[in-house]
Amino acid sequence: MFNIDEYVLNQETGKLGKVIGYGHQLINNVYTVTLKVLIDEGATNSQNKVSVVEDVISAWSPQSIS
Repeated sequence: MFNIDEYVLNQETGKLGKVIGYGHQLINNVYTVTLKVLIDEGATNSQNKVSVVEDVISAWSPQSIS
């Protein structure tokens, strides 16, 4: 389980963000825990765009920021 304000990396998309909450989705008739992550798109392009992404917890891995 991840903590709020912890940085995580999406293993499929390569996007880095900060955990801002939890959620759930019904997948194959089973409730699955999801993470709500604040993604800073400004790190990848010239615009300072921020978005929130929700994905299953298994798609994310912890990331340390120095």
